[in-house]
Amino acid sequence: MSDQNAEKIECLIIGSGPAGYTAAIYAARADMKPVMYTGNQPGGQLTITTDVENYPGYPDGIMGPEMMELFRKQAERLGTEVRYGMATKVDFSGIPPYKVTIDEQHEVFAETVLISTGASAKWLGIESETRLNGHGVSACAVCDGFFFRGKDVAIVGAGDTACEEASYLAKICSKVYMLVRKSEFRASKAMQHRVMNTANIEVFFNTETDEILGDGKVNGMRIVNKLSGEKKTIDIQGFFVAIGHTPNTQIFKEFIDMDDTGYIKTIPGTSRTNIEGVFACGDAQDKVYRQAVTAAGSGCMAALDAERYLSAKVHAVVN
Repeated sequence: MSDQNAEKIECLIIGSGPAGYTAAIYAARADMKPVMYTGNQPGGQLTITTDVENYPGYPDGIMGPEMMELFRKQAERLGTEVRYGMATKVDFSGIPPYKVTIDEQHEVFAETVLISTGASAKWLGIESETRLNGHGVSACAVCDGFFFRGKDVAIVGAGDTACEEASYLAKICSKVYMLVRKSEFRASKAMQHRVMNTANIEVFFNTETDEILGDGKVNGMRIVNKLSGEKKTIDIQGFFVAIGHTPNTQIFKEFIDMDDTGYIKTIPGTSRTNIEGVFACGDAQDKVYRQAVTAAGSGCMAALDAERYLSAKVHAVVN
């Protein structure tokens, strides 16, 4: 460590949300004195989610922001120091402690680093999508489809995830309109067949969203055929975007093994990365489930793995 005056942290958690806060709770209970930097969206994606009804322990449901506030309070009560700031650079070369730069200026040195930076949904980029986000517009059919039981909805996307979510929605919604930008799906043949053989899914190929309609909540959409230019208005109550997610992992790319889309690779059955003392949890490493409850579980794993790592180091020094 070059700077003897730099702050030394036993357990540094980068990012908040269900994974980060759960990791903090377990790390604090293990006397690891965790310090968390929340990132630029404290609480993660749940802070832009309205009702959460699929997280155990909340029989009447709970608002996403309120839930994350409760997570934060629990982590702090147990001893986590929560700081508002964003890791902008890391140096995982050599051996721990590792240097992490916060907000491009403040440097800390950490014995263990728990990455819980999450992933951000890709959006269409239209004004009405932003205005109605959480009021009928969603990027997670599994999370929010329940609120549209028996209603008409639309979903945008052409890959396996979009087809999977369209099939899921078709089981609980009256009608599902699927908007595909090109003349064919990108999904596997099996997923395509499932969609095309589902009676209440109607697919519009070569189609883009011109506007999501509604004042306060979604009540329709205006779509446009890319070939003919023809526009059409359809009544819907829910609008789902399934064009992918981008993991927030760019600053780790030089050091951490990732798949070709940027999700962090962990050793199967653990939260360990290819770098000693660095662990990953939540949506930064999970592109399959992407649920609050699975993120929380992986946060627990990361804290336990970090605790065992530190204990093994101490034991090795003693012996």
